[in-house]
Amino acid sequence: MSFAIEVPGEAIPLSLQNLYHTLTAASSTNPQQIKSGAQQLQNWEKQPGYYSSLQSIFVDISLPVEARYLCIIQLKNGIDKYWRKTAINAISKEEKDQIRARSVESGTKEPDARLALQNALMIAKIVRYEPDALPALASNLSLTSQSRSNPLELMRALLILLEVIKELSTARIQRTRASLQTAAMEVLHVLGKIYFEKVQTWMNFFQHGGDDEGGAIDSIEQSLLALRALRRLLIAGWDFPNRSSEVQSAWGLLIGHFKDMLALATDESSSIHANIRLLVEKHLRQIAKLHQNLAKDHPVGFTLLPDSIELITAYWSLISQFGESFGSQTTGAANSKNGDDGGDQSMPIMEYLSLKGLLLLRACVRMVFNPAQTFKYQQAQDKEEKSRSRQLVRQTLLTESFAQTMMQTLVTRFFVFRSRDLHDWQEQPEEWERKEEGEDNVWEFSIRSCAEKLFLELMLNYKAHLVQPLIAEFANVASPHNDDVFLKDSVYGAIGLAASVLEDKIDFGSFLNGTLAHEVQARQPGYNIIRRRIAIVLGKWLLVKKGLDRPLIYQIFQFILDKRDPLNDLVVRITAGRQLKNIILPFEFSIQTFRPYCATITGHLMALINEVELGETKLALLNTLTTLVQSMEDEVTPFADQIISFLPSLWDQAGEEFLMKQSILGILSSLISAMRSNSRHYHSLIIPLIESSVKIDSETRIYLLEDALDLWATVLQQTPSDVVPDVLPLVPHLFPMLEVGSDSLRKALEMTETYVYLAPLQMLPSSGLLLPAFVSLLEGAKREATGPVLSTIDLLIQSALELGGNEAFMSLMSQLLEFKFLQTVLSGLHGAHEAHQASGPNRSKTWLDVLTETDYLSILSRIVLASPNIFVDAVKAAKPDDEFDFTIKWLLSEWFRHFDNISQPEKRKLNCLGLTALMQTGQPWILEHLQELMGIWTETVLELYDDDNSKGDDYLVYKDHDALKATDETAEQEGHRKLLIVDPVHRLDLKTFIREHLQRAIAGSGGNENFQAEWIVNVDRDVLQAFGKLGIF
Repeated sequence: MSFAIEVPGEAIPLSLQNLYHTLTAASSTNPQQIKSGAQQLQNWEKQPGYYSSLQSIFVDISLPVEARYLCIIQLKNGIDKYWRKTAINAISKEEKDQIRARSVESGTKEPDARLALQNALMIAKIVRYEPDALPALASNLSLTSQSRSNPLELMRALLILLEVIKELSTARIQRTRASLQTAAMEVLHVLGKIYFEKVQTWMNFFQHGGDDEGGAIDSIEQSLLALRALRRLLIAGWDFPNRSSEVQSAWGLLIGHFKDMLALATDESSSIHANIRLLVEKHLRQIAKLHQNLAKDHPVGFTLLPDSIELITAYWSLISQFGESFGSQTTGAANSKNGDDGGDQSMPIMEYLSLKGLLLLRACVRMVFNPAQTFKYQQAQDKEEKSRSRQLVRQTLLTESFAQTMMQTLVTRFFVFRSRDLHDWQEQPEEWERKEEGEDNVWEFSIRSCAEKLFLELMLNYKAHLVQPLIAEFANVASPHNDDVFLKDSVYGAIGLAASVLEDKIDFGSFLNGTLAHEVQARQPGYNIIRRRIAIVLGKWLLVKKGLDRPLIYQIFQFILDKRDPLNDLVVRITAGRQLKNIILPFEFSIQTFRPYCATITGHLMALINEVELGETKLALLNTLTTLVQSMEDEVTPFADQIISFLPSLWDQAGEEFLMKQSILGILSSLISAMRSNSRHYHSLIIPLIESSVKIDSETRIYLLEDALDLWATVLQQTPSDVVPDVLPLVPHLFPMLEVGSDSLRKALEMTETYVYLAPLQMLPSSGLLLPAFVSLLEGAKREATGPVLSTIDLLIQSALELGGNEAFMSLMSQLLEFKFLQTVLSGLHGAHEAHQASGPNRSKTWLDVLTETDYLSILSRIVLASPNIFVDAVKAAKPDDEFDFTIKWLLSEWFRHFDNISQPEKRKLNCLGLTALMQTGQPWILEHLQELMGIWTETVLELYDDDNSKGDDYLVYKDHDALKATDETAEQEGHRKLLIVDPVHRLDLKTFIREHLQRAIAGSGGNENFQAEWIVNVDRDVLQAFGKLGIF
């Protein structure tokens, strides 16, 4: 009978019956019932008794599995949200006790494996919040394990222990991990007893026979589950596992089991069933994981455990034995569709154990030569054990002779391609090449990649002993007459990996000219492998070796990127495309040398990008193309049409592959930077692309905005004066980005400033759109935003004065008042003034930092220089409720106080000019500050004039205007230059300006005597004397 809640959200009392019906609805296939049921469960989750009621339904195994499964999921999620005491609507203590009491008993008797797992995960979460409960849980499960009559209960008990240990071992809180370590010994006794008894049972059966086959199968499954838990416990339960006798005992038994199980799993004459063999192999994998994890997490403890060195030696024997059959002996598989072992099959046990052995050896090498550093305090015993373990491994395992044996085995056995590799090379070239490139960081899961890592560690740490053997091996194969493709590829791969070690040991230039140049042209079967390897080796060596024949290298890459040669298959060309980036990156790169090959290589590279299908491969090749464009600088112009022409189709192909579109935008940005003013021809293509990526309603904006803004900014920087109208349609898209908190705010502000340089006439009418956003930024943003905002307003003031005269300036001032910009400036300055009037803990604080206050005062200086009377009227209009005398008094007080904090010479002069220009008013409120003015005049003049007598020229005044003009001047540079020329800071001589305004003030006071008697008399004698030495007046 179906059930539905008729009114969504209707208050239904919590009861077992109602809860069960709701769960049934929520687990049905009817969307409406699922929605209404889920909503009702959410309404109940904060009610007392809800989670214990869920458990009551879950433990009733007679109910449908679907409803019970939803119960345990809800209960598990509720533990996360409401089990903590501090959680809002936390589960009560009584309800917790009830849940806790029933969880283990119901979990050990649960017949359904899925439900048992979820219940175990729920118990693990409880224990994570209550780690002190672990010993009691272990004891409870120990009693369960002693019951031999019900294998299911034992399996469920082990599952619970496994999930609890997994949960506690991943905890970041030290208290939780410490609780696991406290209970580790008791849990080890429980797990160890189960594991060793069960292993003994099934090992005896399969080795010697018996009549209880079902019991043996149960035992092997139980021992595997116990081993999984035991592995995690031994890793997380002890900081120093070598110091525990119990761990040492378990370790020794596990090593013995490893040997016995390996013999059983690899005995081809054994008659055990395939499923049993698979379970035995799973035991071996778990023990091998234990070896690897212990060596990685506790390297000192691992090496000091009994028989560890012998264990590693045994692993090496396995590795050597496996290496004899690892590589392919023929290139035929490369042209065959039949691989020896399909790539989709799981890793065979011998390969798996060999991989773990290589990881173990690498961990040992790193422990000796690159030990992990720790901030944890080390006791004397810790230091002694660390030293002893390194010495033990160095002297008994990693000897020079053993290192040489390992190096030779790795190169000649494990660097060799297998038939599987050759099959995948042909059938799945892009996937295989990506995996070999290591973009998935899968070296820990690939035996050849792991062998390469170990080889490099050995070469770096045993240079004196391994270089000559490797060179000898290299000399044997480095000849065009040696046709052993696989050995040659392996040795060349080793030479490439060890390039930094062999850089001064091998005459690579002769090898390049005498061997590689000939081998790359060889057409024997299998030499596509050599061509791929040559590309990789050159990519490695060109990063470390100077003086190589670069034209020859460019010819080689031009040759192997050519699709017309059948041996240049997709893998060869993709590899060459990737490595080309390393070829054109080094500092010895010469544009002139590369230019003859640029067009052909670029064409091959773009054709390859179009040919490949895998998105990651396209991105890598596009990255190479970007590097090529950047390296060629402005010499890329002749090839720009070739590059640009294929980007639109590539953009369309990308679809929703936004990483690829980001890369395309990056290439365009690099092209624009390199081509400078010549990039104008591509505006018709690029500007619509930018607009579609940045407009507020664009679906791609979230993915492409950052890269599109970089491209937009680059276009603005390189736009010539005659095509400025091309970029003006983009201006409206700036305004939505000028918001506090916008990720693109900084870039948008920089581009707004650039637009004022580019097109001041067009930007001045937009002030009404900019100022509201600017005022909001001043009130709530950091210096990163306020700096560009105030710089842009400064530019707008200068542009209005220069281009529109007094009328444009008055219009802009009206907007500065209308949108409360000036009010914001004066409010900030007043706050700073108030903060500077007191000291101590009770002083008021100001949000205005030193740099922003300097910018505020600099903008006021601009206004004063334009018209002191307009400045006075603006201050009155901005502070209508305050008397002007009061306002100007505190403003000038703060202005003079702050002057010493201005560090930039340009802004010091600007503020000096502004304060001096106020003397035009002839008002007492400025003349009474004559002493401060003279002090500022003296300081600033001494800073700006060359000789000690201050009779030189103001160095900030530009006399040679032609010298300011840059070669191939862009519109932004032109706009900047024009404003510099008319800027009072760079146009007015400061001493002349001071003299003129001082004479005007004297005349306005009725002559020199009146000025002396009324104002000069108040100036300190030393200040007056210092000013007099300037010779201004």
